Amino acid sequence: MAPPPPQSHRSPSPSQPSGKSEVSDLKSQLRQLAGSRAPGADDSKRDLFKKVISNMTIGIDVSSLFGEMVMCSATSDIVLKKMCYLYVGNYAKVNPDLALLTINFLQRDCKDEDPMIRGLALRSLCSLRVANLVEYLVGPLGSGLKDNNSYVRMVAVIGVLKLYHISASTCIDADFPATLKHLLLNDPDAQVVANCLSALQEIWTLESSTSEEAARERETLLSKPVVYYLLNRIKEFSEWAQCLVLELVSKYIPSDNSEIFDIMNLLEDRLQHANGAVVLATIKVFLQLTLSMADVHQQVYERIKAPLLTQVSSGSPEQSYAVLSHLHILVMRAPYIFSSDYKHFYCQYNEPSYVKKLKLEMLTAVANETNTYEIVTELCEYAANVDIPIARESIRAVGKIALQQYDVNAIVDRLLQFLEMEKDYVTSEALVLVKDLLRKYPQWSQDCIAVVGNISSKNVQEPKAKAALIWMLGEYSQDMHDAPYVLESLVENWDEEHSAEVRLHLLTAVMKCFFKRPPETQKALGAALAAGLADFHQDVHDRALFYYRLLQYNVSVAESVVNPPKQAVSVFADTQSSEIKDRIFDEFNSLSVVYQKPSYMFTDKEHRGTFEFADELGNLSISAESSDSVVPAERVEAKDKDLLLSTSEKDEGRDPGSNGSVYNAPSYNGSSAPSTTSQPLADLAFPSTGISGQAPASSLAIDDLLGLDFPVGTAVTPSPPPLNLNPKAVLDPGTFQQKWRQLPISLSEVCFEIISFINVITLA
Repeated sequence: MAPPPPQSHRSPSPSQPSGKSEVSDLKSQLRQLAGSRAPGADDSKRDLFKKVISNMTIGIDVSSLFGEMVMCSATSDIVLKKMCYLYVGNYAKVNPDLALLTINFLQRDCKDEDPMIRGLALRSLCSLRVANLVEYLVGPLGSGLKDNNSYVRMVAVIGVLKLYHISASTCIDADFPATLKHLLLNDPDAQVVANCLSALQEIWTLESSTSEEAARERETLLSKPVVYYLLNRIKEFSEWAQCLVLELVSKYIPSDNSEIFDIMNLLEDRLQHANGAVVLATIKVFLQLTLSMADVHQQVYERIKAPLLTQVSSGSPEQSYAVLSHLHILVMRAPYIFSSDYKHFYCQYNEPSYVKKLKLEMLTAVANETNTYEIVTELCEYAANVDIPIARESIRAVGKIALQQYDVNAIVDRLLQFLEMEKDYVTSEALVLVKDLLRKYPQWSQDCIAVVGNISSKNVQEPKAKAALIWMLGEYSQDMHDAPYVLESLVENWDEEHSAEVRLHLLTAVMKCFFKRPPETQKALGAALAAGLADFHQDVHDRALFYYRLLQYNVSVAESVVNPPKQAVSVFADTQSSEIKDRIFDEFNSLSVVYQKPSYMFTDKEHRGTFEFADELGNLSISAESSDSVVPAERVEAKDKDLLLSTSEKDEGRDPGSNGSVYNAPSYNGSSAPSTTSQPLADLAFPSTGISGQAPASSLAIDDLLGLDFPVGTAVTPSPPPLNLNPKAVLDPGTFQQKWRQLPISLSEVCFEIISFINVITLA
């Protein structure tokens, strides 16, 4: 067996500290190496610096090493300098007092012979962002702007912008904007020019709100000499700088048409650029310049089509989506130009869902008489897609194309085939589309109803689809033999239906069916009205109440209101207004196009830029006058008469024998009524059309016909108490709670009665 190796007597490596605390050990080792010029000292410092940066990155507090790190930075090793500057920049923000220790060595490094060190030191000095140290930035920045090396000048320009955000007055007093303007027009380095343009745009935009001179200077950036100077040098700029220049050019207003063509000819080759951002920025320039020239604007669409389609097919899915979003807004504005390229919008199997969804919208937009068959055939293939959301979108796309009056015959046949598929989501989407088709093309009712009549309502679970089916049952009940009985079964299961949309459609459908087939629907209508009047949802309750009052007033009038002769819908309402679309187009090549909403909808007020909307368009806020005049809780009793309603007024208007409710509701006598109708109903007040003190004969006839039990003694309803509203009345939360507790409880044993009492106040 071999003997164990001898123990090494070498000193421990500086990069492997030992001791009670790792940080304290690092501190002692850094102190030993501070000022050392021995061979290999820089390598040891590198290892220690790496360990410090590593600890700082994972969240360990190494701010106690600040002094030692600064002392060890006295070296010509640029790697050590970079790590030290990174350390200093991180802790200077949270410890301004420590930042003062770095001023001397950073100012010294700003005068180093190596331009890289000068630039890094100046960048770190400007990144301290400590307001008390701005006086130390002016001198190095002035020297940096005049440095012979372009890298130092480039860093100094951005440093001026940082200084402006720390102390705007110091930056303006030092006349740095004028220096940047000189560099913008005279510096030989393209990146320095680009940085000057970016800094000046931000500084003068912020200053223009308070200074007329800054506003004039900002306008000079859009002058012909500056724009032409930047355009002539555009090939020298980086991709980011080119986008910056092109964004500036898009705001420029040429003096005549020849100038427009000169700019477009100069930027023609930018459409072939490999970078998608440069291509989109160039397209924005072309579109903005030709807005007033309709013929040329259309030719621009033809010219930019190929570059955009190339960008869509190349690059990552994220880039494709961004380009597709811009292409989408162009397709919506001029679909006929892109109609022959519809195959570019076919979905690929490996594309993410968000790209497929956008392509489906574009296929819908470019459909016309010549390509509808091919597009619908492709969309029908997607209906069997394993991705259910895409399958749903494809079915909706087919319906949208049908509503555009392109090849309706074939599309209706396809949709009816969807209804016969055994997939729930396909059937649901198809039902919604068939409803819209029947609203626009009533002549197809016979074919559609023949298929819809075979669908069981028990197999349709989605609220929108069930609502569509119920609408068809009511609208075409004269052609569907089982319509009254299907509606009756739905009414019997009223309590099991959780969607208010379905219950609203069910009320209307039963009413329509009653006017067309009264004997078969009489029982279902009585049950539906009683259930609707007992419904907790306010809209359902109000609609049932409205229908009941209509029937009591005049059945013929009720029919003319609920089921009047209808004309076919010519155009369905668009989800976005034309003004919103124009705003998005004006913000081409920005996030507004990707989000499909103007920038004011998703940015803070201070960042809205040129297209700032009024506050009332996006938000509603309480005025300062209202917030200052809130009634404190302790002044409630003294100011009782200023409130909306007092307790005494409510007591005076309440009938002693009405259980806290001014109105009484009928109850339903039918054996098939839902269980909720056994409770007393509220909120019914009927117009008295008979002799005072007697129940109107027509009301009693309707109640008897529908099986509703309306007591004769309650036909005379007391008029609600007069209500005087104070337009300036306000309540803070505490006052509201105190007043709410003062109100008497209507009934405590049934929750519905409390809600009824609230409704009584609302109706009053």
